[in-house]
Amino acid sequence: MARVQGGFSTRRYHKKVLKLAKGYFGSKHRLYKTANEQVMKSLAYSYRDRRNKKRDFRKLWITRINAACNQLGISYSKFMYGLRIEGIEINRKMLSEIAITDPKAFESLVVTAKKALQSGKKPVEKAPVEKAPKIKVSEKEDGKVLVAVEAPVKEKKVTKKAVVKKEAVEKTAPKKPVVKKEIKEKEIVVEDKKPTVKKTTKKVEEETAKEKKTTTTKKKTTVKKEVKEKVTDKEKKPAAKKTVKKTTKKVAE
Repeated sequence: MARVQGGFSTRRYHKKVLKLAKGYFGSKHRLYKTANEQVMKSLAYSYRDRRNKKRDFRKLWITRINAACNQLGISYSKFMYGLRIEGIEINRKMLSEIAITDPKAFESLVVTAKKALQSGKKPVEKAPVEKAPKIKVSEKEDGKVLVAVEAPVKEKKVTKKAVVKKEAVEKTAPKKPVVKKEIKEKEIVVEDKKPTVKKTTKKVEEETAKEKKTTTTKKKTTVKKEVKEKVTDKEKKPAAKKTVKKTTKKVAE
């Protein structure tokens, strides 16, 4: 079987990385290894800064609006709160552009905000936004297209019922007299029972040990007597032989 080489796929991947590294300084756009490192970092930075960009622009718009408001004798926070009371919904990007390009229009907005603050009104809550209806498209075999629109489901508002607190009325009922029960004393008869002496296991063991000792001592005494009898018999026999020898000598003489 022929050996498979991966030259084509690696070269294609290297080309892809070097294409992303176009315009980088030095070896970062020529050599694959350094170019790959730089591309990986630049992709991470771009992901991070796509989010940071939104924050930075919001800060810029607020600083511009604040500078324009300070010239007209009002702070940024009060200006935005006055617009909210009046129901004027203009985003910060447009307000900053109005302050730069059309200062008279911006001044009129500041006047309306000041009047709203002096009136002492509170901002009106926004109505909930209804969801758009879902559209389903289906095709038939004849070539006709059917479009079905689902009606949005209205959420039912849960109204809390007012809880009425009932005053707790304590009824004072007459207390019943406590009847003490008389306890009859029962005569307790105690029978004198004779104490039953039970031999414990230790005493039984001691008795058996004593019996064994007595039997062993008896055996030893019987063995000693037998041994003594045998010794006496042995001592008597050689004496008899001597007497026999003496008699033979006398007869020979």
